[in-house]
Amino acid sequence: MVSVIVAVAENGVIGDKNSLLWHISEDLRNFKRVTSGHPVVMGRKTFESLGRPLPNRTNVVITRQDIDIEGCEVVHSLDEALAMFAADEEVFVIGGAQIYREAMPRADRFYLTRVHHAYEGDTSFPEWNEAEWHLTESEHFERGEKYEYPFTFEVYNR
Repeated sequence: MVSVIVAVAENGVIGDKNSLLWHISEDLRNFKRVTSGHPVVMGRKTFESLGRPLPNRTNVVITRQDIDIEGCEVVHSLDEALAMFAADEEVFVIGGAQIYREAMPRADRFYLTRVHHAYEGDTSFPEWNEAEWHLTESEHFERGEKYEYPFTFEVYNR
């Protein structure tokens, strides 16, 4: 099963200069809780922004380059990444924009953190058709422990 997980600002922005634009502790904890024990698939730039493999997860990095990354499986396409796992295994696509664009049409589940604030950035989440999805969970926060704007965790199934 292919799942996409992402935090998106209200104007569609997900990052700038290969880094996150916000720090929402609750979202980071939610990401860890949801993805722990499952494979995570990401592009090379996303891996570089993380700086290390994520613990307790099989880390798969998609790149055109012929490189080895310690602690990660390196593949050259989303197809190659997904073929590594059984069809019933929940595989999380965690970015960036190009990988999200490829994964969304194939995704079975979509974990979306809506950040209810606009940000300037150079990377946006691709357009998606909400009518193709069924909202199954939603949890709204007026603000975070250390984050001043509202945000909502949503889970969609196709």
